Amino acid sequence: MALSDVLGDIVAPLNTVLFNFGRDAVTWAELLGFATGAACVWLTVRARIANFPVGIANNLFFLVLFWSARLYADAVLQVVYLLLAAAGWWTWLRGGERRSARLMGHASARTVVVLLLLAVPATWGLTVVLSGAHDIAPFWDALTTALSLAAQWLLNSKSYENWYFWIAADVVYIPLYFAKVLYLTSVVYVLFLTMCLLGARSWRRELAAGRPTAAAALVRA
Repeated sequence: MALSDVLGDIVAPLNTVLFNFGRDAVTWAELLGFATGAACVWLTVRARIANFPVGIANNLFFLVLFWSARLYADAVLQVVYLLLAAAGWWTWLRGGERRSARLMGHASARTVVVLLLLAVPATWGLTVVLSGAHDIAPFWDALTTALSLAAQWLLNSKSYENWYFWIAADVVYIPLYFAKVLYLTSVVYVLFLTMCLLGARSWRRELAAGRPTAAAALVRA
């Protein structure tokens, strides 16, 4: 049996329609993506390392969902997320060179500026590629991909500034998925946005309280 046939047999049940949410035919992939996504963001708000394995499961479900919806950048992004999540899981667990648990802190201003500058050509390049691949929303898909990659990079280093990039991406994702008639996914991104705001407040309080005293030394770029 060919690999494509094996993968097809695995993916097919995830595309089974369970119920209709307005005009959105909700599949197992979308429903499980909703559940694991909400759990992942909640765990990130709580700064729990379990956000990474739960996030990896979320990546797999959304990979199936977005590919089926012809949001190709979002689909491929899930593979990148999965690899970055594995790296982030290791970093949080081992603390990089310190060989101890990663502490939260702030990214340097230089790091944030570089990520913002890189987002511009990344968005342009992806827009061109996705337009050629007949992506349903090439520019917005490219923009959210660039913002999300920057956010994941900062999250891996446990930098507080990751929340700003996630919030910016979520503001775009909500109308994008609604327009694509992925209503349940749009709703979960409203939840993501709310939890990101709560996460930013929670992490800010942790840093203000001075508990992660060694954080700055760990995350300064």
